Amino acid sequence: MGRIPIRALSPQQPENNWPAKAFVGEVVPFEATVFKEGHDVLGVELLLTGPDGVQSKHRMVEIGKGLDRWQAHALLDVQGTWVYRVQAWNDEWATWLHNAEIKVPAGIDVPLMLLMGSQLLARAAKADPENKVLKDAAKVIASKSVAPLVRLAAATDPRVTEEIEKQPLATLVTQSAPLEVRVERARAGAGSWYEFFPRSEGAKKAKDGTWTSGTFRTAARRLPAVAGMGFDVIYLPPIHPIGVSFRKGPNNTLDPAPGDPGSPWAIGSKEGGHDAIHPDLGTVVDFTAFVDTARKSGLEVAIDLALQCSPDHPWVTEHPEWFTTLPDGTIAYAENPPKKYQDIYPLNFDNDPIGIREEVLRIVKYWIALGVTIFRVDNPHTKPLQFWEWLLHEVNTEFPDVVFLAEAFTRPAMMYSLGQVGFQQSYTYFTWRTTKLELEEFLTGLSHELSDFFRPNLFVNTPDILTEYLQFGGPAAYKIRAAIAATASPSWGVYAGYELYENVARPGSEENIDNEKYEYKSRDFAKAEAEGHSLAPYITRLNTIRAEHPALRQLRNLDVHWSDDDSILVYSKYLDGRFTRSGRGDALIIVANVDPHSVRETTVHLDPTRFGLEPGEVFEVTDLITKQKFSWGTDNYVRLDAFTEPVHILRVELPRGK
Repeated sequence: MGRIPIRALSPQQPENNWPAKAFVGEVVPFEATVFKEGHDVLGVELLLTGPDGVQSKHRMVEIGKGLDRWQAHALLDVQGTWVYRVQAWNDEWATWLHNAEIKVPAGIDVPLMLLMGSQLLARAAKADPENKVLKDAAKVIASKSVAPLVRLAAATDPRVTEEIEKQPLATLVTQSAPLEVRVERARAGAGSWYEFFPRSEGAKKAKDGTWTSGTFRTAARRLPAVAGMGFDVIYLPPIHPIGVSFRKGPNNTLDPAPGDPGSPWAIGSKEGGHDAIHPDLGTVVDFTAFVDTARKSGLEVAIDLALQCSPDHPWVTEHPEWFTTLPDGTIAYAENPPKKYQDIYPLNFDNDPIGIREEVLRIVKYWIALGVTIFRVDNPHTKPLQFWEWLLHEVNTEFPDVVFLAEAFTRPAMMYSLGQVGFQQSYTYFTWRTTKLELEEFLTGLSHELSDFFRPNLFVNTPDILTEYLQFGGPAAYKIRAAIAATASPSWGVYAGYELYENVARPGSEENIDNEKYEYKSRDFAKAEAEGHSLAPYITRLNTIRAEHPALRQLRNLDVHWSDDDSILVYSKYLDGRFTRSGRGDALIIVANVDPHSVRETTVHLDPTRFGLEPGEVFEVTDLITKQKFSWGTDNYVRLDAFTEPVHILRVELPRGK
């Protein structure tokens, strides 16, 4: 413990076993609890050292009166390891001034107080002999021929304050121990994802009902449309050969017909395993051409890393020790009762952990060499945490730009630990958080409680998840969920078909009927849009708003506000002008009617200080969806019709300098 206690530094991970996380362009709130016995005034600053070794200082301010909590915001704009300390000191000038402003007007110890003040200023002037402001003020305060209140006024001159701030009169200077923040590239924290099955893109159905698979070449034709909607990442489910043994048929049946393609997650056949491409999709040359086309369209390619095998995978015969053999001699297939995955064998990481580690590392490096920069990892929570800690460290040490997304719908301890050991992003419980209260708690947790180590990617749907909210909420539900996902988190995602309002579930499940996991799916996106039955224009608008508003590409800046209606969710996102290219603050207010079956009228209550304005200040807002303009303040009437526009995305017209 230093002379001045400096405790509870943030950001840092629980237990501080790994560095806290941020991404390039993220504005991070640095905080510490700093206090001292007695009533002296403290000064606190953040000492921040970038990967280049250059140190910057940021004065911290006290937040929450009486809590001794101090904060400074800093923009982390370079990839690499940053180091920070918090430095505190006894601020002699501020302590004297506080006491003098009480005592001198009251006539208490006046000569002594003014003598102390003149000595402090003389000391400051001695350290800066050319500083006329300090010299002149010191003379006035020391002059016994001048009235005491005039002498005190010289000490409160803003010019004096400004000069003292440059070189505080500090004693008992104390520094905290250093902590690290690992800053990853911008895509590790912000992006818009679109998922499609390449085998469906360009697939053809013959008159006799048989299908011809789409290929990487036909799938590439869809990329300009995906990029045109404003997406940054195109995610492909597994592209490897699919096993024949126990292959699943349509709707997860156990009796596939000839020509049924099977689940891409049943990886491996005589054509190869995790380092092979399904022959129907093309060759390695076709894949790299797809990656190049995506890159030219402004898209990065993410592929699936699913560490499981079909019974036909080469590993089953080459490395039987990598699986679990049951007492009857059979290999255990994957199951999550009551779900059964007879076409998949899970790996057993305990029989030969070194062998599995090295093979998986080889596979990941193979795909990186082919241009893959992002891996969406299937069910990482069913593999040892120790394995992921090792693998991600090995990969990111050599390839710091590679991003891993954890598809971990599991208990919080495992989900959050995956983020702590290195996963750059994670799926979340967002799909099941649909009420106002659920979303308020959920979004606040993501933004303020978990953000030092956990980065959410708010997918609105997946091939496995079609919630009741979407099944029965109609087009309004699809708008609401997309608007919240795109504005609440810097990363969000959509699985193809969402824009077509595909909402029919297989009876008794949360999956789409005729699920694309088990069959080809033909969609006419252009026709649906031409007929006005597509959400694509709305999604495009959301991504355009995201591109134009840097506040939406931040994670830690979400603040929940209030409404009088149980179904009207209100939150804001704000980025101070110090951190924007234009120098102007960026503030948005999102007001969402989360009941897709209703028209709601209510009063919204705002705290304008959360987006750079004064309490009670009146301001103008523009709805970025409808272009309507409103004059708003602390309390505002709102009417949201779920059947037309269920969500306001309001730009606050901040005055210059805010």
